[in-house]
Amino acid sequence: MTRILYVDDEPDIREVAELSLCLDPDFDVRTASSGALALEIVAEWVPDVILLDVMMPGMDGPSTLARLRERDATAAVPVVFVTARAQSSEMQSFATLDAIGVIAKPFDPMTLAKQVRTLLE
Repeated sequence: MTRILYVDDEPDIREVAELSLCLDPDFDVRTASSGALALEIVAEWVPDVILLDVMMPGMDGPSTLARLRERDATAAVPVVFVTARAQSSEMQSFATLDAIGVIAKPFDPMTLAKQVRTLLE
């Protein structure tokens, strides 16, 4: 079972992502509406991969990633950024932030689970 934490401040996107990831019977999916909540969740439940929205109020995706890297339990957990800002210049800067990949929004709900599997291979 692969544990996935999906972090996004948009409730509709979170719900679609959760439903589409749950199409894969080997995924155990939890969601968080903010970076702060994600940090609370990982204190109790360490995921195998975190899908992290880049632009969120309060603590954005890159800031959340920095905080995750400070903790022993999540220092090595792979992170995938999910963003509507998927131009090549931004993609290169996300790559330097220690993410294993970027998924562009809007994502295809029917292929999201497959995209995550591919990034984890």
